[in-house]
Order: sequence, then C-alpha cells, then structure tokens
Amino acid sequence: SWYFGAAPIVAASRPAVCYDLRGHGLSSHAANGYDVGTGARDLIALLDSLKLQQVDLAGQSWGALICLRVALEHPERVRRLVLCEAPLPPSSLSEMASIISSDPQELLDMLPESLREAFSGGKRRAIKAARRLQRLLTESTLLADLKAEEDLADERLAEVSQETLLLYGDESSCRPVGDRLLKLLPKASLKTLTGGHYLAAERAADVGALIKEFLDG
Repeated sequence: SWYFGAAPIVAASRPAVCYDLRGHGLSSHAANGYDVGTGARDLIALLDSLKLQQVDLAGQSWGALICLRVALEHPERVRRLVLCEAPLPPSSLSEMASIISSDPQELLDMLPESLREAFSGGKRRAIKAARRLQRLLTESTLLADLKAEEDLADERLAEVSQETLLLYGDESSCRPVGDRLLKLLPKASLKTLTGGHYLAAERAADVGALIKEFLDG
C-alpha cells in the first residue's frame, strides 16, 4: 500500500526506504515475533544495517505502532514521525474481529479496491497472496500477538518528543485515537481524510502529499 501509493510522492524529494514487516510481502515467513516490541527491534536492526542514524518514520496501522515504539525507545534515531491510523489500544481495533473470524479469501475481499487489484493482478498472484495470509493466520503467533498487545499509558505517550503528523480516516474505528494522540503528544498535528482504516491505500495521493508537506515544512 505504501510502495504503490504514497511512497513515490514522498520519494520524489528525498531518499525513501520501504520494507516488508516480518512475514509480510517478500520477507521470509516467521513463526513468531509479531508483537510491537519485536517489530521495533526489527526496524532498528534495518536502520543499523543501512547505517542510518536518524530518520523520519512513517507507518500505517500496526506499522504506525512500531514507529511510535521506536520513537519512544530510541528518540535519538527519529527526527519526525508520521502515524497513519495507529490503533490504541491495539487489541480493541474492530477490524481485528474480522481478521480473526475470516478465511484468507474473505480477508482479501475486505480490502479496499486498490489493494484488491494489487493482490489480484493475476490468478497466480491472488492464490499466492491467499496462501501467505493463510500461513500467517494458522502457522504463526500473529493473532495471539495482536490480541496480547497492551495500550500505552497517557504518561508514556506524552514522552513522544518528535514533531508528529497524525492521519486518520473519518470512517475508521480508529478515528477517536487521533483525538487522544493530538491531546497527549506535545508536538502533534492531526489531519482527517475521508476514508476508513486502510487510508494509505484508499487515499494514497492525499496521504503522500500530506507527508511530503509535513516533511518539507
């Protein structure tokens, strides 16, 4: 959703690195480690391998929580922060109920049209995507890790020192989280767009333009 959406807009004026979370995309399958803490350690390891000391971070949904964790635990590594549809507390995200109760094909059908098209560009691609989802759901700790993730206390969130852009869809179940973060994060601004939880895909051009404007400012 980033690579084919907002990222090219941002990358037109600065170097940009997109990576697949563990078990997703072209990353190898992992049986465990889908909690936010492990995701944050993965990201720090990636930055170290690329010899990047300080970066701007942008993430969507679970990826936004990983970015937020890195900003809190390694503030010296993060210059600015973009949180798109960050769910807090993570385990209360209503979309999770759909993930837990659906088979892979139903999950694909729930995605926004732009993402469905990316998955179903060919029959082999669609089958491969469904198999990857099936493996994540049945052969990893993904669902257990999602359900076990705890909320961040208000006091902890208030420690975020970076300039932060909050992006939320007005039809998303996460929308109230934007108001909470705007109130708690000392240097936060909030932009609300028409759309749901998959905002980075649904409104890719607008998300890319807002991120570029924020980073250029």
